[in-house]
Amino acid sequence: MRLSDLAKNWLQAIAWACLISVLSTDVFSTEHTSRFIIPALHWLFPHAGPEALEWMHIFIRKMAHLTEYFIFSIFLLHGLRGKDRGWKLRWAIWAVAIAAGYAALDELHQSFVASRHASPWDALIDTTGAAVAQVVLCLWRSRKGEVTGV
Repeated sequence: MRLSDLAKNWLQAIAWACLISVLSTDVFSTEHTSRFIIPALHWLFPHAGPEALEWMHIFIRKMAHLTEYFIFSIFLLHGLRGKDRGWKLRWAIWAVAIAAGYAALDELHQSFVASRHASPWDALIDTTGAAVAQVVLCLWRSRKGEVTGV
């Protein structure tokens, strides 16, 4: 496999990993995102109290974790399979393992950012998002007859 093909297969995953790292900075801390999300939620739910708005904000942030690693897992599978097509359990396991490792490193990174904190729960949510993506891909590909062995 040529280096250009290898780079092309992994470009999306690498770019997404970089985006995840940016999202782990102070700019996207709870304090900063609440300045935008809480007013938007208040506009959408004018009768919701401050506590309800805060819970909705937390929920949105946790769903963002799940979603970003769902997408990351899809990009990782693309990189792992290279020119091959379809879905294989081996690729899926590696995609989830890589995503889980990156989630752990991301939480470690956040432990060094003053406005953030490391959370094993967030890493678990991230890993869950990656695993859910692989289940969805397996189901989708199996409907097309594109699931092959291990």
